[in-house]
Amino acid sequence: MNDQQLDLLREALPYIQKFKGSTFVVKFSGKVTENKTNLASLVEELALLHQVGIRICVVHGGGKQLSELAERLGVAQTVINGRRVTNDETLELAKMIFAGKINTEILAALRQRGIEAVGLSGVDGNIIHAVRRPPKDIYNNETGESEKVDFGHVGDVLKINVRLLEVLLDQGYLPVVSSLGADDDGQIYNINADTVASEIAVNLQAEKLVLLSDVSGIYLDPKKPETQISHLSISQAEELINSGTASGGMIPKLQNITQLLKRGVKSAHIINGTTRNALLSEVFTDSGTGTMIGV
Repeated sequence: MNDQQLDLLREALPYIQKFKGSTFVVKFSGKVTENKTNLASLVEELALLHQVGIRICVVHGGGKQLSELAERLGVAQTVINGRRVTNDETLELAKMIFAGKINTEILAALRQRGIEAVGLSGVDGNIIHAVRRPPKDIYNNETGESEKVDFGHVGDVLKINVRLLEVLLDQGYLPVVSSLGADDDGQIYNINADTVASEIAVNLQAEKLVLLSDVSGIYLDPKKPETQISHLSISQAEELINSGTASGGMIPKLQNITQLLKRGVKSAHIINGTTRNALLSEVFTDSGTGTMIGV
């Protein structure tokens, strides 16, 4: 081990001491999990966090894999402004992909690293109490007109029950939760994974919510890497919105995260889950790799 590696260990030590026993909710996007080599590398990082005493809960979606399976099977998909309409056939595929293929592949990768992980959907233990999303008037960017859209079997989170997750975390297990939920009648819904991760983080009183995607954080100008923002406070994030500096998809992302932080999560991080060691660097170094929003 060279001096640079030893210096990194020294830098990590106070963070390990600070976060031991705390809870991190880590959200995987479908793009993060589709490549097995990337998933294996990411799981190594999760294993290290787990081994030093950080309680990890993973939440995942899988929209990319769902779209690919639907194309292979000839199931037409309707996506309006980035939001998927989930009809009967698409819901069946979502159950196969989310609670089946992706969940099991994450568990297998964790098993390879000796981590006792438990695969769940939001239906298990009544974790996610959902309600069907009502039809909404949506402005269609492609047609330039507003239309009332019924999103089908898409759900909104009504309530989160973390009792099962807390039991598992207290016993040293690592829960892996797919973004399906159900209502009181047992109807299953496809739910946005970012929303699920955020609500679980609030209800677990998590220290951190880490959103792993294929982007390295928030940029003032997405076309200019040098405009990446390393750290924002709640007030600075709100100022970006109010001043008009934030634009497009950055606005709802910042709004959602600031509301999350006001409900008790200490910090939220947006990092590139396809970059090796990005998670460890974000958690255990002063500089980090993505964008941290927190107090």
